[in-house]
Formats: sequence, C-alpha cells, structure tokens
Amino acid sequence: MARSATLIRSATAVALAAVVAASAGCTAGKDDPLAGTDLASAPRNGVRDGGTLRWAVDAAPGTLNAFQAGANETTSLVAGAALPAAFRLDGQGRPQMDTDLLRSAKVVRTEPQQVVSYRLNPKAVWSDGRPIGAADFTAQWKALRGADDAYWTARNAGYDRISSVTAGKDAHEVKVTFGKRYADWQSLFTPLYPKAVTGTAKAFNEGARRALKVTGGPFSVRSASGKSVTLVRNTKWWGDRAKLSELVLTATPAHQRAADLASGALDVAEVDRDVTGKNVAVYRTRAASYTQLALNGSTGPLADEDVRHAVARAVDRRAIAKAVLGPLGLPDEPLGNHLLLLTQSGYADHSSALGTADTKAARAMLAAAGWQRTALDPGSGGAARSGAGAAERNQAAPAHKVEVSVVEPAKTVLRKDGKALTLRFVLPKSSATLNTVGDRIATMLSGIGVRTELQRVADDSFFRDHVAAGDFDLALYGWPGTPFPATDTRPIFAKPEPAPDGSLVVEQNYPRVGTDLIDQLFDQAAGELDPAKARDYAARADARIWSAAGSIPLYQRPELVALRKDVLNAGAFGFATPRFQDIGFRK
Repeated sequence: MARSATLIRSATAVALAAVVAASAGCTAGKDDPLAGTDLASAPRNGVRDGGTLRWAVDAAPGTLNAFQAGANETTSLVAGAALPAAFRLDGQGRPQMDTDLLRSAKVVRTEPQQVVSYRLNPKAVWSDGRPIGAADFTAQWKALRGADDAYWTARNAGYDRISSVTAGKDAHEVKVTFGKRYADWQSLFTPLYPKAVTGTAKAFNEGARRALKVTGGPFSVRSASGKSVTLVRNTKWWGDRAKLSELVLTATPAHQRAADLASGALDVAEVDRDVTGKNVAVYRTRAASYTQLALNGSTGPLADEDVRHAVARAVDRRAIAKAVLGPLGLPDEPLGNHLLLLTQSGYADHSSALGTADTKAARAMLAAAGWQRTALDPGSGGAARSGAGAAERNQAAPAHKVEVSVVEPAKTVLRKDGKALTLRFVLPKSSATLNTVGDRIATMLSGIGVRTELQRVADDSFFRDHVAAGDFDLALYGWPGTPFPATDTRPIFAKPEPAPDGSLVVEQNYPRVGTDLIDQLFDQAAGELDPAKARDYAARADARIWSAAGSIPLYQRPELVALRKDVLNAGAFGFATPRFQDIGFRK
C-alpha cells in the first residue's frame, strides 16, 4: 500500500506483487476512488493515543536499505515511517515537499548548471540527537551516484547527474549542483538515510540490512526478523507525535488474512476478496500499478511488428477492464498510457497510436504479413484442450511443473511456410485473475486464427525463468506507476542492445521491443526543466511505445484494504504516502 517516491524495488518483486488482483466486490470507503485514495480518514484529535497496530505485509524486508536490490514493499513501509523524505506523494502521484524535513526546496539556478537549494527544518534531528544536514545529503549522493562499485546499489538514476553537494550559507541549507540537467530532481533524497548508513561501502552494504539504528521519522525500528518488523515511537521526532505506541508489520499469507482480521490478530491487511464483516470494513481504490500484456518481439512470429499489431488489435482491452474492475465498483476504463496511470495528474490516453480493438483489421494485417487461413487438422476444435507437449514439459521440470492447455481457432488456423501461428502464453499459476484474463485473451486471439498454448507456471519460476529470461511469446505481469516516468520507466522501454558476448542487454524491457527515438524522447524529458515541455516529450514517447506494440496496458489494478473498524487514517492509499504519525485507533 505504501509508496516511496522512487521505484526502488527489484524488478522481480515488483512484477510478482503486481500479479495479485481482486476477484470480488467490497464496501465503499469515505474518500472518492477517482481521487486515488480511499481511507478511514479522521482528524488527529479523534485518534486515541497509544496502542499497537498489526499490519499484514507480503514478506519481511529483505533489507532495510531501500536502495538495495533486496528491498521490497515492506522496506518502503519501514522507510516511510522511520526516515525523513524530501518529497512524499499525494493521491494523484504528485510529489509534495515534506515540511517536517524541509522549509523550502527549489531550483535556484539553471545556467550554466542546474542548482537546487534545500532549506532544512532547523528542528530536524536524527534519533541519536545529531542535526540532519549537508553531510547526510553528501554521503547519500556519493553512495548512489554509481562511481564506486563497492556500494551494492540497485539504482543510481538522478544521483549520477549530480556534480556536487555542499552546505549553503548556513547549517540549514544544502545546495545540489547537477552536471547534467535533471527534471525529476524531486525524486532524490527520498528516503534520506543518515551518513552512518551511507558514509562507507561496508555500512551501506551491511549496516542497514537487518537493523536501522539511527532513524529520522515518527517511528524507530526496535526489531526486525524473518517474519516481522516492530516500529516504536521515536522520542527524538520533532513533528506531530505518533499516535501509535507500536506498529508491527507481519508477513501474512493472503489466504490467512481474513481469519486474522476477524479474530483481531490483524488490524490492517491488503486482501484479494471481500472480507467485510461485523468488525471489518474494506476500502478500495485503483492501485499505483497496472497489468499489461507483453509481446516478445525478439523471436518467433511476434518479431514481426505487423503480427504484434494484429495480435494487439485483436485484444478488447475495454472488455477485459470491465470484467476485472466492474464487479468491484471501480471505474472500468482501460489504461491508455504506459507512463502515467488514470489517477495521476496529467494522464492522457495515447492508445490511438496503436488503434482500437478490431478483429477484421487484425485479420487483414496477418494476411498482409503472409499468414494464410487453412482448415484445422481433423479432430481439432475450438475448445481448450491439453497441449500435445504437456506431459513432456511436466516430466522435464518436475520441480516447477507447467500446466499446459491449448485454445484452438474455431474453424481455420493461420499458417505460413507450413507452420501454424501458435503463441506460448505464460501465466503465474496462483493468480486466478490473471489466468481468467489470459483465457479471455486466448479466446479473442482464436477469433483471428491464432492458436494459443497457455502455460501456467509456478510463481517462483514465472518471472525469473520465463519473463526475465525471454522464454515466452505472451505474458501477463504488472509494473508500478511512478510520478517520475522519465527516470523510472526508461529502463522498461529502453532499446535492447547487444553485449560483447552476443547476449542482449534488455535492462527491464522484457518484451525486447524498443527504438532509438523512444530512448531519445526519454532523455529529452529527463533533462527538460520546463514541465510542459517535459510532458510533451513523455507523451510522444508513450505514443511511440504504443506503436511498437511490445507492451499493451490493460487496466490499472484494484487495491482492496481491510481494516478493523476502529482503525483510522489507514486504508487504500493508492499513490499516496501514508502519514504514519496520524494512524491509530478511534477514541
């Protein structure tokens, strides 16, 4: 539920977290889902002082250092509660200056170099009593700029553009000078770690993996284990005092959460179905992530852009969004943008660069590409059936059994050079929603003569062995949204480049479809300080991504969060950063 201002989780964690989707209706909360949040909102004076709140998470944090590859959503929650931030997000994914840390933050010069001045809150101190200052900003920049391989960092975007970080005219000002202009400067220093964590490679790599001894938020970390993290009030916190005495984040399987909420063992949990009951209410919004159909353009029939276009045009995105979101009472508009979500400021639909669902047009594209309609082999039919290679696949990989079924065209199949147009569609076995969506897409493709082999694989194998490895024709997985698309989505759509050993460097572009123009537009957006011009570059990049037909956004995912009815200021946050000091229990 919580969002940091940058995408700092590993690609695997992001994608696997995004495959979970809801499958039933829920009760409405008090906030407008169109605004991006749905919370049990209340003023602070209505929240009881004290108490322990138990919050379900998918997994314990792999590390408490949010800039390492092992960071996950729980790491982001801990960072949001225990560390200062330059900017936090509102419900529309817009960065808002955090006044607990900063009095001001602005670009004070653009020529000959971009300079940002941060004016610090004089009251801001670490939990060991040391004032937060330029030394902390400097240490974080040096750790994350990518100049020293000794630091095990997951990302250096933005920090690699900084040329210097210095103290300003007094101890409460920090000046950051960029060697290369950076439009997304508001993404930096969120979260901000003390120099004790970032000052040396050894401290960065190991010092904050299992403990965070010095903090700078309303909570401090008392303990962290393989199952839970316990946060307690930070007595040195200078802002509004945390209402809760303790916040416990506990790894809880999805199937166990409803029972734990009913029994009182949990107070807050994201759920995948309606668990409304006597003591529990469910809040809903559109999540800060989306589900897409990926078309692997590196090999097989989909290496032909015309075939990708035909397949994409055969998919009725509106029908899919309605089927997934309609039963939840959420707006069922399909997602028309790769870079911004429907609940974000500045969202615009650029899917016209691809075109609307049109079976007749898709058939014509395939015919023009040389795929001819021929009669089905005797004994085939339109119904799904077990694939001919299912037994062999299962025997070959007993540790990760693959369930295979085939959806055949109703009457005729497309062939070229004697081969049928067959696409392997890989899906994570445990996600009922994604499997249902996959079945719908396979049926749609059968209408244009495409034969689809659905391969349902184990969750721990899905992303690692198939998506990231390029072992698929079609796949369904998700990505998080971001307020900084020029920075955070560039690796997802960057043009793959050949490595010296002959392999393909794809960054996070798993469909392996990209162009030089898309890369150029991202670079221009990242360096453009005029917001209107930066948005124009991003919009043009999005239109080109649609036209390349490697990634087809389907819908912004639903977010359902169940609360015990006495919990306040929590719920479905969407993009919004939780204000942890206000969360608590009704008086």
